[in-house]
Amino acid sequence: MKRLLWLGLLAATSVGAQVDTTTVSYTVSGVHVIQRRTSASIVVANLYLLGGLRQATQETAGLESFLLAVSERGSKQYPRDVMRRALARTGSEIGVGPREDWTVIGVHTTPAALDSTWAIFADRLIHPTIDSVDVEFIREQIVSGVRQRADSPDAMLDFLSDSIAYAGHPYALSTVGTEATLARITRAQLRAYHREQFVTSRMLLVVVGDVTRAKVEALVRASIGQLPAGSYRWVPPTAPVPLGADAVFLRRGLPTNYVQGVIAGPPANHPDAPALRVAAAVLSGRLFAEIRSKRNLTYAVSANYRDRGLTSIALYVTTTAPDTTVALMRNEVRFLEEANIPTANLAPLVAQFITEYFLDNETTTAQADFLARAELYRGDFRAGARFVAELRSVTGDDLKRVVRQYFHDVRWAYVGDPSRVQRERLVTFP
Repeated sequence: MKRLLWLGLLAATSVGAQVDTTTVSYTVSGVHVIQRRTSASIVVANLYLLGGLRQATQETAGLESFLLAVSERGSKQYPRDVMRRALARTGSEIGVGPREDWTVIGVHTTPAALDSTWAIFADRLIHPTIDSVDVEFIREQIVSGVRQRADSPDAMLDFLSDSIAYAGHPYALSTVGTEATLARITRAQLRAYHREQFVTSRMLLVVVGDVTRAKVEALVRASIGQLPAGSYRWVPPTAPVPLGADAVFLRRGLPTNYVQGVIAGPPANHPDAPALRVAAAVLSGRLFAEIRSKRNLTYAVSANYRDRGLTSIALYVTTTAPDTTVALMRNEVRFLEEANIPTANLAPLVAQFITEYFLDNETTTAQADFLARAELYRGDFRAGARFVAELRSVTGDDLKRVVRQYFHDVRWAYVGDPSRVQRERLVTFP
């Protein structure tokens, strides 16, 4: 059923698509709601607390996710053990996901269990206990997880990549914080943040599943709609000050080396974004063919389009021959800068990408996230319906143009043996 829903959406997003009549947008008690009515057996209600890393500073990074983790330990009406038993009885879940542009706290339940699960969800948001013992327990858990980041080359690579690629910008901060910030956050700060920042003007609620609008309105009105309105206004993130090429190295005694270069792209609502997404897909395929299949220099190489308020492409590879591999990556970028790829040749790749994209994101939760991204990044949830048409409209000239325009001043992170690569090769890329 889920796959049929996504294939239906794929058809609806083609050129000449019909208007989506299953999705509506409305406001109830100050909370902006986007709702898609489906016949799925699962209901997802994702609440997006807007702002993400722009809510944080160097001293408070990780505070919001810390607070929401503490709320799992109990609320006014649902002490910890009562909360856990209630969720276990229905198989429902309430998850928290801190991201660069928002923090999402989401309900994953059945239509029959929606009322009881929502009651727990809402009480966590409105009346978290924030007990001092729970604060210290959660602090230890999160700090332990942050320490483990140092043991994972990929996790450390991602952390270093954003730190160097967005130096001086909120995106350079960690969504979960660092040992230093987590050690400084106090119970009083958590309470103050909850009081001041859990306001309806920061909230976007996206509901997907077999539930009526009247039901959603009633649930919101009786719970989170009673929180203060606040004065928050969502705007897309502003681009950082342009940075030149650079590289940061973390020496590790590893059997392979981990390399990632971040290419800054335009805002997500920029006309170049679809062409940049296609360019990433084309480059990723060429990198795999040349470096993985033909030369067997790696088991993982890609050009990943990062879909955030400020888009980017991450050139990633893990290899025992980083100097040779980076040179080959440079050759592939230079090829795309000069090649005259016929637009007709892009069609099969774009069609395959579109199909894989939707099938990889076929869950009800992914539908909710798709709607939220369209609303927040493009200004209208209906903008998602133009997704396929925009990709199909990318021409060979568009691809060459965006590669020439954006594929420069790459900011690199490197974990492994720095002696295996020439720094000059990185900072002069491509």
